[in-house]
Amino acid sequence: MADQLSPALADRWVRGFAAAVEDANDRLTEMDRRSGDGDFGVNMTTGLRRALAALPERPSTPGEPFHVLSDTFLSHSGGTSGPLFGMWFRDFAKVGAQVDFLTLGAVAEASAQGWATITRLGSAKVGDRTMVDAIAPATEALKRSAEEADPLEAGLRAAAEAAERGAEGTSRILGRKGRTSYVGEAALGVPDPGAVTIGLFYRAALDALADTD
Repeated sequence: MADQLSPALADRWVRGFAAAVEDANDRLTEMDRRSGDGDFGVNMTTGLRRALAALPERPSTPGEPFHVLSDTFLSHSGGTSGPLFGMWFRDFAKVGAQVDFLTLGAVAEASAQGWATITRLGSAKVGDRTMVDAIAPATEALKRSAEEADPLEAGLRAAAEAAERGAEGTSRILGRKGRTSYVGEAALGVPDPGAVTIGLFYRAALDALADTD
């Protein structure tokens, strides 16, 4: 198994993420119907379809696929989450533009920068029932794995599992940001769709790497 993500594998990551969100569209929409205005799944799939159409056939850097994602979501996505995801992807684009391959350390750096950006823009903290509840544990898992010099596969697996646990945990907390803060207890029992999407993002990275076996 590869221990770094080439431009081609970064492209596979993005395409796999888009496919996973497409598959989860109905589930994400239902989550958002319970906790927001019900348009999250449609907005995400629409943005990702636009991005797929704009992806280069052969990216020159591992940051290029994320740059396309970022530009698409910042320019064309609807709802309140779209621009936040656009900024999230932008930090992966920035880190990926500076290297030939994404190592575990580079993924950890991009995730940390993305967490800082989302926190700065949205003022969300862990426990507010947002995408940060998945980003934070995934980023911390990546940092630990990088510090321990784990293989890339182990670090990505730890990040995906941490993000998924964090996302599931949002089903047990009341929202304190955005529309979900007005919904109150009606949202309990279903996870935040943004946090679930972050779990899909990290899982897609692991799947892209696994496909190299």
